Amino acid sequence: MVSRGYVYSQNIEYYTFVMRNICLYVWGLLMLLVSCTPENRVIEKPVFLTKNTPIFEVSKVTLTNSSTVLDIYASFRPGTQLKLGSTCTLIDDKENTYSIQMCKGIELDKEFMLPETGVTEFQIVFPPLKRDAEYIHFSENPQNENAWKIWGIQLRGNQLPKLQFPKGFKESKADKNVSLLQQKLVFGQAIVQGHVLDYIEGMPDKIAIMVYNPFTGFILGENSEIRLKPDGSFACMIDALGLTKVDIEYARNRTTIFAEPNKTTDICINIRESSRLKSKFHWEAASYGEQVYYNGPLSVLVQEFKKINSILYDVLYNIQTPGLMDTSAEGYKNAEIEIWKASKEAIEQSDLSQPAKEFALVEAATRMASSLSNVHIRYADAYMKANSNVTREEYVAYVQKMLNSLPPKYHVVPDEVHQLLNTSVAFMTNSYPTIVNVANYIDFGVGDGLLKQMAKVRSIYGTLSEFQPLTEAQKEEMKTLPEACQQYLSAANEKLLATLEANRKKSGFRINEAGEVANEDLFASIISKFSGKPILVDFWAIWCGPCRMANKEMVPMKESLKDKDIVYIYITGETSPKGTWENMIPDIHGEHFYLTATQWEYLCNAFGVDGVPTYLVIDRAGEIKYKSVGFPGVSKMKEELLKLTK
Repeated sequence: MVSRGYVYSQNIEYYTFVMRNICLYVWGLLMLLVSCTPENRVIEKPVFLTKNTPIFEVSKVTLTNSSTVLDIYASFRPGTQLKLGSTCTLIDDKENTYSIQMCKGIELDKEFMLPETGVTEFQIVFPPLKRDAEYIHFSENPQNENAWKIWGIQLRGNQLPKLQFPKGFKESKADKNVSLLQQKLVFGQAIVQGHVLDYIEGMPDKIAIMVYNPFTGFILGENSEIRLKPDGSFACMIDALGLTKVDIEYARNRTTIFAEPNKTTDICINIRESSRLKSKFHWEAASYGEQVYYNGPLSVLVQEFKKINSILYDVLYNIQTPGLMDTSAEGYKNAEIEIWKASKEAIEQSDLSQPAKEFALVEAATRMASSLSNVHIRYADAYMKANSNVTREEYVAYVQKMLNSLPPKYHVVPDEVHQLLNTSVAFMTNSYPTIVNVANYIDFGVGDGLLKQMAKVRSIYGTLSEFQPLTEAQKEEMKTLPEACQQYLSAANEKLLATLEANRKKSGFRINEAGEVANEDLFASIISKFSGKPILVDFWAIWCGPCRMANKEMVPMKESLKDKDIVYIYITGETSPKGTWENMIPDIHGEHFYLTATQWEYLCNAFGVDGVPTYLVIDRAGEIKYKSVGFPGVSKMKEELLKLTK
């Protein structure tokens, strides 16, 4: 027989055992919850790696066991329409994702307008983060590469991790005594390579390489847009005629570097520093280092480029040329000479290095020559501004009148300036394309130096830029030029021939005949075969730089709308040489029409085409729903086209 005491004792022990285990379970659960959720913390004005929007910045992050709250500071032009989508997402450093729960202060998926202050603030609420999260990335839409994004928002202290350079990278030591003016003219291929530091998958993955052409200015070559490798590296090869200025653009930040024939230029792009300088909260904070780390020719010039521009700008600001309608041509030239003298003095008295001083002098010299070379056009522009009813014919006549009225030898520059124009350093200056284009018929001074030779190169190169291969006569003329120039033109000709051969195999474009119809029926005839479809009509010309750039920028848009059955019609006239036009359009997918001068003039008058490019968006019923003189941008064009597809 078991006593009551014994039973009671056993019950007490069992009860104690159960309670102990319950407590341990609850404690374990609490520990698990604590380990999976962050401590309650507030990070004011958190630092970040980079962002792709100038509008949004995180002013505060609040971490609790129940939520993650981002306070957003938005600033831009007053009246700007913005919209934040319900696809907003956070991604932490362990690649855990957190979808938006709510937004306080604005309504998701609905446009809102920035007030007169240009500033508004709101909060985005997400689920609680995992406790060990060290940083987060914010994305308005992870599936859209153009969505607003902020990378590397730090949660552990208000500083970024140490900047990591690729193995083997070493900055160039600046040679402050090298002479640019003694550089020998050489042609060859140059390698431009580098890394985007802090690169993370999801960041912009393309980098633009813009080579400065001494005849045309900056150009975006066929292979100018390079896709970054997963480690953020890139590399390309360019043709370099002497020391060549190259602009590198990544995430809307542009840097000028230099490439040298048969050599390699290596750079590291510090996106965190570029972003800090544009930050609303951190631009006054300590620097994250140089925006670009550079290993290549003329490193000292790269470092002092901004200072050069500042010195020259200050001179221009302090010595204004007289109003064009208020002085004689001689008075205008005298003012330009004074600007040159003041620029020279300011450069010589500056603390610039020797190569930077030489470059600045050449920059000032080419600017002066350029200003004198187009003074007749400036007079005509001033005349047109003062007389609003001037017709195009009157404007052209006034330009010619002013040109004929200039005194003899008006364009001749001081000897020192002329000597600087005859150096290869001039190739790298902003104004060189202007003066080399006119040097065949404008006399800047005595002697047939390098400038005259380069003017011949420009004349020959002009046919190549118009998609016309070199003739045998041009090849003979080339033999009178420096060897480097001969090699440059030969290489450009070979590339063109290869392009033309590839174009013959391309599809996606079609040449149409306008037909022998009355002018008043011409446009109806052009669009008739595409009735019932949305149409974009582009009035353009092959010589129009903005036209060609717009065509290139719309390629991704056309690809994204390929299932919308939109027709793209391109119309040009006889001001575009037909042979060049035929060689160029294989890269412009769509329906192409080449009009006579009479047909072109009629349509331009009928639709108010005051300049090219001009765009018409036409609905399925054949009615014009949108018109733009000048390219309105990809976003606007896409918006107008999508209205017709609904």
